[in-house]
Amino acid sequence: MQIREYDVVVLGAGSAGIAAAVAAARNGARTVLVEGGPTLGGELLTGMTIDGAINGKGEQIIGGVLNDLLAICREMGGFVAPLNDWRLIQYFAYDPEIMKIAIPQLIYDAGVDVLLYTTAEDVVRKGEEISGVVVRNKTGRTLLTAKAFVDASGDADLCYMANAPMLPDEGPGNPQPVSMMFRMAGVETEPLLRFVQQNPDYVAVGESDAIRGGRTDQQIVDEIYKQGHPCVFFRGNGDLLRGAIERGEMFPTALIMMQPTSPARKEICINATRVSLKNPLEPESLSLAMRSLMQQVRQCSDFLIRNVPGFEKACLSGLAPRIGIRETRRIEGDYVMTREDVLEARKRSDGIAKGCHHVDIHQDGTGQIRIPVAHGGSYDIPLASLLPKTLSNVVVAGRCLSASRDAHGSARVMGGCMGMGQAAGALTAMALRQNRSADLRAVGVDRLRERLLEQGAVLSGTA
Repeated sequence: MQIREYDVVVLGAGSAGIAAAVAAARNGARTVLVEGGPTLGGELLTGMTIDGAINGKGEQIIGGVLNDLLAICREMGGFVAPLNDWRLIQYFAYDPEIMKIAIPQLIYDAGVDVLLYTTAEDVVRKGEEISGVVVRNKTGRTLLTAKAFVDASGDADLCYMANAPMLPDEGPGNPQPVSMMFRMAGVETEPLLRFVQQNPDYVAVGESDAIRGGRTDQQIVDEIYKQGHPCVFFRGNGDLLRGAIERGEMFPTALIMMQPTSPARKEICINATRVSLKNPLEPESLSLAMRSLMQQVRQCSDFLIRNVPGFEKACLSGLAPRIGIRETRRIEGDYVMTREDVLEARKRSDGIAKGCHHVDIHQDGTGQIRIPVAHGGSYDIPLASLLPKTLSNVVVAGRCLSASRDAHGSARVMGGCMGMGQAAGALTAMALRQNRSADLRAVGVDRLRERLLEQGAVLSGTA
C-alpha cells in the first residue's frame, strides 16, 4: 500500500469540501481533496441556486471563498445574479456549465492536490486522533496521512469510520426524499412570467413576512414579473398542479421550482422530482431510485411543455451529475444546533459562519415543511457544531454538522456549507501552526474568527 503525507486531508468535493480545501491551502497547509466521483463541485453543478448566502432582507451573509468562486464565474460570463424568489429567500443564480470550469480553477490556483475517482474505505485512529485515511481507486489502496482532517463527505463518512457518535434519527417517516435536478433550454421568460402574473393562485409567494412586506399575492406576482427572471414556484396544492396530480399527469410533489441558469440559452433549472427512501446510503435503494427519478424528469418536462406558456419550444438540456441527497448522518458534536437557534436568528460569540435558509424539510408526496427565519435575518453557526465528540483533529463541514433535524433542514444548503467549509479549512491550518498534534479545540474561536474576517468571511453586521 502506498503512503502519501499531507498536512490536511479533506474528504468530499461538494460546496463544503471545496471551500475547506481552498481555505486550508491558502492558510499554508499542504492539502489534498478526495472525491469519489469524476468531478469537483457536487450540487454546485446542478444549476440549483446557491441558497443560504443572502438572507430575506437581501444582505449577503456568506463571503470569502464564495465571492472568489462567483468572481471567476462572472469573468467567464457565467451569469451571476442575486435574485429574490418572492417566497422565502434570496439567492445567487449562475451558469452550472461555467461553474464546472470555475471550481477547478479555484482549487488548483490555491495549490490543492486532488484525487478524483477515489473513495475512503477506512481510517487509522489512535486515541482521539485520526492519523490516516485509507483510500482506494483503480491504482489500488493508498494511506493518506495528515495532522488534521475535514469531513465534508455530506454523510459523515470519515467520522462514521472512526466510530464517532452520531445523532439519532428524528421524527416519523423516512429521511427527506432524494431528487434529480434537471434543466430545460428554450424557455421564453416573458410569457412564463405573464402567465404567473395572471394566475397568482398557481404559485407559492410571500411565505415569509420579510418577503411579503404587507403585499397582496397579486402585488407579489407583479414583482416577480418586474424582476424579469424565471424565478417561479408552482405549488403542489395550487390550481395548476393539484388537478394535474389528481389526474395522474404529474407525480405528487410539493413544488415545481424554477430558477434561471443561462439567459443566453434561455435555460432554467427545475427542482421537482422526489423519491422517498428508508436509507439513502443503501446503494441498492439509491440505484433503484434512479429509474423513478428519470421517469419523473420526463413527466415533469412534458407537463411543462404542454401546460405552461413559454415552454412550447423548450427542451431538456441537462441533468444533475448525481442524485441529490438531502439527509443522512449527522455527527454528535460539542454542541447540537437547535431549531430555536435557527428560527430565532440567534447570534453567538463563537459563530464561525452564518445561515439564513428557512427550515426546509421535504416529505413524501406533496408534503414539505417551510418555516422562515425570524424577520428575514440570519443565525450564527457555532464552531462547536463542527467538532465531533471523541475526535481532536477532525472537523466537519456541510450537512453532516451537529444539529437537530429542524436546524439541519436550514443549514444543509450550499451557502452555509461553503461558510462552514472555509471555517473548517482555516481552523486545520491554524492548528498545524500552533501545535504539532493539531488539536483543533486549542486554536481558540476568537483567533479563528479574526482570521476568517481577514479573509472575507461575514460574521457580523447583518440581521
